[in-house]
Formats: sequence, structure tokens, C-alpha cells
Amino acid sequence: MHPRQIADVSKITVAEILARKGRERVPVLTAYDYPMARLLDEAGVPILLVGDSLGMVVLGYPDTTHVTLAEMVHHTRAVARAKPNALWGADLPYRTYDTPAAAVATARELIAAGAEYVKAEGGQEILPQVQALQAEGIPFMAHIGMLPQHVLEEGGKYRIKGRDEAGRQRLLDDARALEAAGAFACVLELVTPPVAAEVTRETRTMLTIGIGSGPDCDGQVLVTPDLVGAFPWFTPRFVTPRAQTGAQIRTAVGEWVRSLQ
Repeated sequence: MHPRQIADVSKITVAEILARKGRERVPVLTAYDYPMARLLDEAGVPILLVGDSLGMVVLGYPDTTHVTLAEMVHHTRAVARAKPNALWGADLPYRTYDTPAAAVATARELIAAGAEYVKAEGGQEILPQVQALQAEGIPFMAHIGMLPQHVLEEGGKYRIKGRDEAGRQRLLDDARALEAAGAFACVLELVTPPVAAEVTRETRTMLTIGIGSGPDCDGQVLVTPDLVGAFPWFTPRFVTPRAQTGAQIRTAVGEWVRSLQ
């Protein structure tokens, strides 16, 4: 039986997602185009994200800082055509939310393209932006810990966060402030597992979504090509691919080419 025949096919909302906190783990995956969004939705993934990770795994950029708003809008429109039952949203790309007014303008473009929420990186330093988005009624997902849009500022290295007391306290303070500002969820990227677990316990009205941050968050997010082996040239250490579609594509195409000889 098809997964969507046995699952609740009603449109998933922010309220429904928040009701899962403390009750069940929430899976989150990235989607960048129409067919992948349909496949993930049919598999029952409740939250999808048009992540700016598309810069690397789709567009071939070295990091997310090269992704433009026009590119994000393009991919958001593609996912919108799949009409997912999942709750789905999109990243605000690098330097498009430096001010509250810029954050609102960028978010409006992505919402107009079909996104149901937006995500941005940062803690207390972006609270005015978060508050401005809330004033507009735009659901917001936060992102703290390792911030990919700031990787160049960290010397090009993805560094684990929360290893010392100052780092732990900063993460807790950021999470509490973002929750108070109205974020419905917060990605914790490369946060030490004990601190990620503490943030999860400390928050009541905000879902924590881990990536490389241990098993104790409310949910887990992965870049879909990492999960299915579709980007075989690099796999993060914390990911165990569940398929090797890149290798399968090479094999299938190679067999077809040889069949024509």
C-alpha cells in the first residue's frame, strides 16, 4: 500500500507539528525540485525545506554564500508545484535579511512563491528580524549552532558548537530568545549532543531539529542527497546513506550506453 494511503493526508500545519514536541521525533528533509518534493511527500515526511544547501548539491557552488534570492525563488516555485501535504518552507539566502525590512521583503518573495515558512540563521543578533516577520504573520524557523552562511568567517571550517561553558550559555540564551520571539522551530547544527539535549528540554513552544547534534532533539534534518547517496563526492560524517542513487545512476546509464554499441 502506498505510504500516503495509510498516512494522514490532511495538510500539515505549524500547530500540528508543535503538538508532536515531546511525543514523537519529527523527520525533516530538503527538497529542491518538483519530483523530489513529490517523492518525499509521498513517503510521509512532515516538514520539507528548500534549503540554501542547494547551492552545493544542485548548483555546484563551494558554499551557501553564493546562493541568490532569485535562485531560491526559482526552486521554491518548483517545490510549490508538487503541492506537498507537508509543512514546507525556504531559507532566506545570505545577506538578504541584514535588516528587519530586508528580512520581510525577502520572506514575502518566498511566501509569494509558495513557501509556508521561512528560515534564517542566527540567534539574538537577528531578533529584530524575527519580530518583524512575526508582525507580518510569517511563520519562522530559526537556525543556531554552526551557521553555514558564516563558514567563510570561520576560516572555511564547520566547527562544533557548545564545547565550552560560554558556547553552551550562548546557545541556551539564543534558543530562549528565539522561542520568546515566536520561532516555531530551531535547527541545531553541529551542537554538542548534551547541549542540544539541554536546549530541547529548556524549550516548550519551539521544536528543536538537529543535524549532527546527537539523538535527543525533537526532530532531525538531513540534506536529502546525503541521505540517498545522490551526491557521492562528499558525505558528512554524521550521515549514513540509506541508498546509493549516484552509483545506481552511473550503472544504469553505463549499461544503456554499452547497449547501443
